Amino acid sequence: MNDLSLHIIDIIQNSLSAGAKRIGLAIKEDSANDRLTISIEDNGKGMSREVAAKLEDPFYTTRTTRKVGMGIPLFKQSAMQSGGNLSVESEPGKGTTVTAWFELGNIDRPPLGDVANSFVLMVSANPQIHFTLSYVVNENEYTFDSVEVAEVLGDIELSDVRVIRMLEEMIKENIKELRVL
Repeated sequence: MNDLSLHIIDIIQNSLSAGAKRIGLAIKEDSANDRLTISIEDNGKGMSREVAAKLEDPFYTTRTTRKVGMGIPLFKQSAMQSGGNLSVESEPGKGTTVTAWFELGNIDRPPLGDVANSFVLMVSANPQIHFTLSYVVNENEYTFDSVEVAEVLGDIELSDVRVIRMLEEMIKENIKELRVL
């Protein structure tokens, strides 16, 4: 995958397939520790330790539509090639957390990509899901909560094209401001 935001979409899709009703994306840029951390947490059906251990095998998948599952192995490879790693924590009936970390300044780290677009795409395509985004740059934080936004919008749907554009720009501007502070 060309950038990390595509990995984020892939993991969120896995969360949706696992029946999650709440999905949280947390991104932290910590320049003092030269670390970028991406974490996706859900309240889906979760997995046993045995199943979670198999996720790094590209020839293991729970999907019936294909015989390979490349998402986690490729995400882990991207992390490892840039001085980081990936972990999966899961418990049946409770959900799953996938966390990848990278050396922020590593020349081999893939670009983050368009996180705002990727996140809003998932929110607008799944308005019944409670999505949160926490974006931290050093000590400055921006949070987005799809339930709060839906309440403010009232009768206007999260999938409305005007809303999608507005949310994407709002998130981009807030992330940009974090980097300036």
